[in-house]
Amino acid sequence: MTPQAFDAACRALPGATMDVQWGDDHVYKVGGRMFAVTSPRGGCSFKCSDIAFEALTENGVGRPAPYLARAKWVRLDALDAMSDDDLAAHLAASHALVATRLTRAQRREIGLG
Repeated sequence: MTPQAFDAACRALPGATMDVQWGDDHVYKVGGRMFAVTSPRGGCSFKCSDIAFEALTENGVGRPAPYLARAKWVRLDALDAMSDDDLAAHLAASHALVATRLTRAQRREIGLG
């Protein structure tokens, strides 16, 4: 996946925003909470379910994300570590996991019901 396609996939999700933080990292958020991060230096990180975390880290596709592994974040060293469709599906799942932790009022405010 290209950086532009990663950006488009994240921004297409309901209520998603992007901030530049920590120098030049692109941090994608929903309701002010991170669900994905990418860097111009390459690679990305995203939140995933317990099962996806185990599967991605055990089969070598990803590794536990520095500083965020305890919260089940995975780090891919390259955006082409998996197919575009698979990465887009993981980003959507990450978005959904984070969005479910928002308050009802926050979800309603950003159009999530």
